[in-house]
Amino acid sequence: MRKLIYYVASTVDGFIAAPDGDFAFFGPLDEELNAYISSRYPETLPTALREHFGVTAPNQVFDTVVMGRGTYEPALKAGITSPYAHLEQFVFSSTIDPAIDPAVTVVTEDALPYVRKLKERPGRHIWLCGGGAFAGAVRSEIDEYVIKLNPLLAGDGIPLTAGPFDPVRLALIDATPVGSSGVVVLRYRANNAAA
Repeated sequence: MRKLIYYVASTVDGFIAAPDGDFAFFGPLDEELNAYISSRYPETLPTALREHFGVTAPNQVFDTVVMGRGTYEPALKAGITSPYAHLEQFVFSSTIDPAIDPAVTVVTEDALPYVRKLKERPGRHIWLCGGGAFAGAVRSEIDEYVIKLNPLLAGDGIPLTAGPFDPVRLALIDATPVGSSGVVVLRYRANNAAA
């Protein structure tokens, strides 16, 4: 069975975006971090950025992306309805028009059972793109966390996961410092996941 992997940037104090959803404070990708992402997780770059940076590598880890409305919203504001055209895209929302783009499946059903069914399909792994509330809603199905831990403190914002207090211990798979950026890519396996 394929895995649901939450791949996301975070501050040291656990925020993936500002309170209003903006993530520009993470700054532009520096050269070393861009090279790391382009080689290890090229499919996580939006289609337009892949073209801009000349990334032509095939998908390495994922062939599917799932996200909540808040994560999809910045693309919509930029007039982009299919931000990851190189992946099968699922947006979980009860307010977005299901016909917004033929390349995007808008899901109005409960996310947890829907994600379980996606994991049973054949293919590469599934990228949970965000956001915190959506990650909290499907947390029991997350098999791995890949967190690009940025040397930033935000103080407030959208948390890595939202939901009721329910501590879950994770097992460290590896930690990779990325050049001089100060970013450390942390990979954790959830207790519910097979090794």
